[in-house]
Amino acid sequence: MNDWPEGFSGDNRGNRYGRGSSSAQPESARVMRQVRRGPAASPGQAGYGGAPQYQGGVPQQPSYVDGGGYGPGDGYDSGYNTGQVYGSPGGRGPGGPGDGMYEPRPAPNWRRRIKVTAITLVTLLVVTSVGTYFWADSKLNRDVDLSKVIDRPEAGEGTNYLIVGSDSREGMSAEEKKKLHTGSAEGKRTDSMMILHTGGNGPTLVSLPRDSNVTIPSYKGSDSGKLYPATGRQTKLNAAYAEDGPELLVRTVEANTGLHIDHYVEIGFAGFANIVDAVGGVEMDIPQDIKDTKSGADFKKGKQTLNGDQALAFVRTRYALAGSDLDRTKNQQKFLSALANQVATPSTVLNPFKLYPTMGAGLDSLVVDKDMGLFDLASMFWAMKGVSGGEGKSMNMPIAGNSANGNLQWDTAKVKTLVSQLKNDETVTVSGN
Repeated sequence: MNDWPEGFSGDNRGNRYGRGSSSAQPESARVMRQVRRGPAASPGQAGYGGAPQYQGGVPQQPSYVDGGGYGPGDGYDSGYNTGQVYGSPGGRGPGGPGDGMYEPRPAPNWRRRIKVTAITLVTLLVVTSVGTYFWADSKLNRDVDLSKVIDRPEAGEGTNYLIVGSDSREGMSAEEKKKLHTGSAEGKRTDSMMILHTGGNGPTLVSLPRDSNVTIPSYKGSDSGKLYPATGRQTKLNAAYAEDGPELLVRTVEANTGLHIDHYVEIGFAGFANIVDAVGGVEMDIPQDIKDTKSGADFKKGKQTLNGDQALAFVRTRYALAGSDLDRTKNQQKFLSALANQVATPSTVLNPFKLYPTMGAGLDSLVVDKDMGLFDLASMFWAMKGVSGGEGKSMNMPIAGNSANGNLQWDTAKVKTLVSQLKNDETVTVSGN
C-alpha cells in the first residue's frame, strides 16, 4: 500500500537514477535541486522539467538531466558539477590563464641587476675621475720655464721641489690687503723658501731662510735672454727672486748648494688664505702667546683652529719671535705639513663639497714649472703629509752665524754633507738650526 501521491510512488519515478531505479545506468552524483526563477506556474501549466502539475498540491520532482535540474532546451545553466570554481577553469579567476590579467611575474635576476649596477657605478667613477683630472690639470699655472736656467748640476736620486711663498698682492683689492695685513708694496718677494726632497728614505723638508747670504751666479735673463756674468756679488737669497723671478732663484739655489731642483711651486698671499678656508681651517698647537702688529698675528698659547687670515698671519710673523726668521721658518714648516695633512684626510678627499673648492682654490693660486703634472703635485703634498706624520724630517739649512754684511751664513761643511745625502737619497743625519 502506497500512501504517497502518484507522482512519488516507486513505480512512477520514470528513468531517474538513484536508489530503486531500474535503469542500467549507475547512480549519479547527488546535486542540489535548482529553484526555478521567474513567475510561479499556475494550475494546469507545465511544471518543472515539463512534467504536469500534480493536482494534490505536491509538485512533480524535477528529473535532473545532465546535472542541470531541467530538461533539454530549458536555457538555464547552473554551472554546478562542471569542476569549475567561480566560472574559470582551474580556479584562476575571470578569463582563465589566457586572458593576460594574472600572468605570473618572472623571478628577478639579481645577478644581472648587480652586474648592471656595478658597471654603471664604475663607468660613472671613471668618467668623473677623468673629467676631474682634465679640469684640475687645466687650472695649473705653468708659468716657470726651468729650461732657461743655465749650468745646472746633475740630477741625483729622488725628487727635489723648491716651494716658495711669495708676498705677491696681485689681484687683491684694497680691502683684502687691509684684512690680510699685507701692505701695498709693488712687485713680488719671497717670504718663505723650502726644499722638499722625496725618495726611498722618507721626505726631508729643508727651509732656506730668506736672509741667507748667497752669491749671485751668472744667469740668463728670463725675459731678455741676455747672459749676465757672475761678479761675485753677495746678497740675501730673497733678492734673487726680486731681481729676475723664479728662474734666477732656482739658478741661485742650485749654484750655492749643488743640488738639482726638479720642480718649482709658488703660492701667493691670497691663494694661501683661500686654501686654508676651503678645507675648513687648520688646527695648530701654538707653543707661546704671539702678538705682531705687522703681520696681524694675535694668538694665545695652545691648540686652536686657524682660518685663512689667521694662518697667513701665523706663517708671516717673525718680529714677535726670539729667533726671528729662523723661528718663522719652523712655524712655516709646521703649518704647511698640517695643511697637507688636512687636505689628505678622508673628510676632504671623499667630500666633493670640500674637495673641489679646495682644489679650485689651490690650483688657481699655484704657479708651477712647465713640466709639473698633477701626479707630481700630489706626490709633493703626500710627502709633506708624511713630514707632519713623523715619517720624514724637517729642518733649517745649517747656519754658522752672521756674515760680514749681516746676513745669515750657511755652515759650509754641514751643507755639503746634507746635499750629498739628499743627492744619494740617503737618510739625513745632519741637523739644522
